[in-house]
Amino acid sequence: MNAGTPAELRPGDPSARVAGAERAAALRRLAITTLDANWEHDHTVPSRTLYPHQWSWDSAFIAVGLAHFRPDRAWRELRTLFAAQWADGRVPHIVFNPALRAGSYFPGPEFWDSTRADGAPAVATSGIVQPPVHAPAAWLVHRRAPSEASVRALRELYPRLVAQQRYLTGRRDVGGAGLAAMVHPWESGLDNSPAWDAPLAAVPADPDIMRAYRRHDTAHADAAHRPTDLDYARYVALVDAYRAGRYRDDGLLGRHPFLVECPLVNAALGLAEHALARIATVVGADPGPHRERAARITEALVDRLYDPATGTFHPRDVRADRLIPARTVLGLMPLVLPDLPARQVQAVLAEAGSPRFGLAARMDRPLPTYDRTAPDFEPLRYWRGPSWLNTSWLLWRGLLTHHRPDLAAGLRESMLALVARSGCHEYFHPDTGTGLGSPAFSWTAALLLDTLAEG
Repeated sequence: MNAGTPAELRPGDPSARVAGAERAAALRRLAITTLDANWEHDHTVPSRTLYPHQWSWDSAFIAVGLAHFRPDRAWRELRTLFAAQWADGRVPHIVFNPALRAGSYFPGPEFWDSTRADGAPAVATSGIVQPPVHAPAAWLVHRRAPSEASVRALRELYPRLVAQQRYLTGRRDVGGAGLAAMVHPWESGLDNSPAWDAPLAAVPADPDIMRAYRRHDTAHADAAHRPTDLDYARYVALVDAYRAGRYRDDGLLGRHPFLVECPLVNAALGLAEHALARIATVVGADPGPHRERAARITEALVDRLYDPATGTFHPRDVRADRLIPARTVLGLMPLVLPDLPARQVQAVLAEAGSPRFGLAARMDRPLPTYDRTAPDFEPLRYWRGPSWLNTSWLLWRGLLTHHRPDLAAGLRESMLALVARSGCHEYFHPDTGTGLGSPAFSWTAALLLDTLAEG
């Protein structure tokens, strides 16, 4: 796929400007139609096929897009999610729709059995979390559509967002260095990334256990594009282990088989403190502690997860106390941090521009989620190569933050070209741009709207 401007239409050509405006208008209509179709009375489902409930970081990305045409829905999206927050501050990665029949999704509410855990909400949820991108999303919604209503919404959400941060930097600081540890690959949002292969290999699991369950993902997508049954058996084993302790976080190092500090989760954690500092100035709180915490998180991220030998960030296996060598898009995500030191900014830019990822002012292929040069690169399998709009959007935001409009423009054009060619798919082939996974995917539509608005 050539994501650049066609050779016959140069940027200064009036025909190119008209064609660009027409494409932008068509893409905006597609995005709005997709989000309207996926609205479910008080939240947006990621898709009508594979994901029929409310997902945590999906809702944050969706709110960013809704702010561009339905800001009231953007706030309702976030309020609905945070209404399911646990007493300890965790925001669950799934909030289940009670109107759906039992067994309509696996793993469903009966599998998580969250209502038996101390401090769980009345509504059924999962027991794990996802990257804390919600405070930055709330700030972007307010910035896009400032009003008295948005200030009221920020006042309502602010203590809940603070509690979310306190949970992650407190109960989940298993390594003791100020970073949050994940207890499950699903908490990264990049469920099946090669980054988790090494620590997952230490999780005992029998793939035959999956005979007791009915996977819904392979009913809606090609099984060759999804995690294997062995992967899923390990995912199930990790939930079993966490659920057996009623989702408590005390003593995790001594009893839980998977504990990993993720660059994306912790970059989002630091970015959230920067967003909370801005929100604090609006709601009458003190921004100083948020700025101090943001600085500490960034420092810990560099100390714990940056490898000078590879020039990129890696997840840390807390149990083994070592960095995971796989070079994935996770290593680029700390660029979202405005206080990332110059040395690491330049290193991330070099990694992003390498043949592994191909970032350039004029990109000939979309940004992959895994090193293209790796022998186990899989262009069709979930998170093991395909391009996703959310990771591209996060990197694009980081490029704008660090004053690289040239690279940001190239990445933006590649993102728009993906949807122009294939529609609002869940993810895309990293070479051809063919749409993969669920069609009419909400965060693709939402982040498309935000990307279009910066043009």
